[in-house]
Amino acid sequence: MRRSVRDAIVGFTVIGGIVGFVATAMWMRGIRLGSGHWTVTASFSDAGGLAERSPVTYRGILVGSVRSVKVTPEAVVAELEIDKSDLRLALPVTATVASGSLIGGDAQVALVSRGTPLPEDAPRPKDGDCVTSRQLCDGVAIRGQEAPSLATVTESVQQLLSQAMDAKLVPNLARSTQQFQLTAQEIEAVVKQLQVVIARAQPMIENFNAATANALQASAHVNNIVAALDNPKTIKELRQTAANAAQLSAKIDAVGGDVAKLTADPAFMDGLRKVTIGLGALFAEIYPTEAAK
Repeated sequence: MRRSVRDAIVGFTVIGGIVGFVATAMWMRGIRLGSGHWTVTASFSDAGGLAERSPVTYRGILVGSVRSVKVTPEAVVAELEIDKSDLRLALPVTATVASGSLIGGDAQVALVSRGTPLPEDAPRPKDGDCVTSRQLCDGVAIRGQEAPSLATVTESVQQLLSQAMDAKLVPNLARSTQQFQLTAQEIEAVVKQLQVVIARAQPMIENFNAATANALQASAHVNNIVAALDNPKTIKELRQTAANAAQLSAKIDAVGGDVAKLTADPAFMDGLRKVTIGLGALFAEIYPTEAAK
């Protein structure tokens, strides 16, 4: 009885070891029995050190691993195994290969969904009613891209430096700087000339301002005159003044005509001369001293 128990224990131990070995081998090969995993194929132009068993993440959370990597003349094709059976990702979805850090590290694949989040009752990736045009389903292919790293940044900087050298950017920049300095000096000279011209024109501006003020004052007077002329009383007075002036002119003309007639009469002029001579003799007799002087 003891021997049969011992043999049974040994047999179960051997069987357990074989099962454990097979399970470990299957796990190493990425085989899952009774699990809800599903696969996605991603194509990369540059895998950036991607290898089998590399982690697959979504928003920084581990959701699967890389099952296999195959190199083709067109691209690097990686089969991604997702362990989360209820991971619902709205299209478009891209797979980005990135290092663990900017300075290097193990490569990993990050899934990025740029679509509108799906509702909780949406089909699962392995469900038969999963819509491949709306969400990421089991067995579909997605586009892959490489994330920036220290190596890609360095390569980009080298390309930029090479292009700058080919285009002779530094000498051209130096010439442009010299031209800018010359232009700045010319602008400064023009500004100084403008300042001199403005200083010379300042008296003219002041005279113009004074003339403008006088014109405004004259305009005010004209406005006052116009306002006065617009008054009916003022117009009546002007009419009366004009009538009086006409009458005075008529009287002056009449008197002038009479004077002209008298001066044209010889007898009147002879009598006026005699009267004048007589008055002169009379004054000589009355004031002999003053006349002698």
